[in-house]
Amino acid sequence: MRIGILHVTRYIYDAPATYSVQALRLTPPEFADQHVVSWAIRAPGIETAAVFRDGFGNKAHLVAVTGEHAEVAIAAEGIVETSDSHGVVRGLVEVAPVRVFLRSTSLTAPDDAIRALAAGAREADAVARLHALMGGVSEAIEYVVGETHSHTTAADALQRGRGVCQDHAHVFIAAARVLGIPARYVNGYMVAEEGHEAEAHHGWAEAWVDGVGWIGFDPANQLCPTERYVRLATGLDALSAAPIRGSRRGGASEQLDVRVEVAQQGASQQ
Repeated sequence: MRIGILHVTRYIYDAPATYSVQALRLTPPEFADQHVVSWAIRAPGIETAAVFRDGFGNKAHLVAVTGEHAEVAIAAEGIVETSDSHGVVRGLVEVAPVRVFLRSTSLTAPDDAIRALAAGAREADAVARLHALMGGVSEAIEYVVGETHSHTTAADALQRGRGVCQDHAHVFIAAARVLGIPARYVNGYMVAEEGHEAEAHHGWAEAWVDGVGWIGFDPANQLCPTERYVRLATGLDALSAAPIRGSRRGGASEQLDVRVEVAQQGASQQ
């Protein structure tokens, strides 16, 4: 599938900032089922940005803005070709050891409810167990936009019983780690089919299965990622896989405006 993407982020400050710096994880990786046809990032300082691979293998640009400024605008745009591997990740360059993804974070720390959810997946086969877990997470959390926020933990989302793709992924990851299965968060994009719950900017989980490798699971839609998914970055949770993270000096409070468009064969999502 050939997919066009436009991802625009604007930070607007109530008072001028004197310095700001952002780490941009806005470059889709190349691997067996994803080919980047074209891609460009527009941001202040991108021409002189430091380019590096982070601890999870994501390509990142470090950009800085000096002098007074009341706004920072960052845009990533390009075309990506994908194919369906039934969720199995093939040919992706891995940097971190698999065991790293057993580590819990503040967003994925399990509580008794998550442990009980994990215990409900009793299938002997690892892949079948993960599919059962995906179904359990989907049933436990209704997809409702606006019920949670970026700092909502897996435990809180499960208690609420409502959330978005980030919450589904965090609960799945937390429960998989309870079962001793390495799991990680994937940040990216999705061209949604009718009846599937997703915004164009999407998040899902991957779990490690010995003898197979990393397999993607999207509890928000109860399916493994297909050719409709574009991978951007990965991490222990949504925070470490965030497309943009930064800090500033001054600027008082800020307003964040994000626009994402994903299009395939003339059909678009915003």
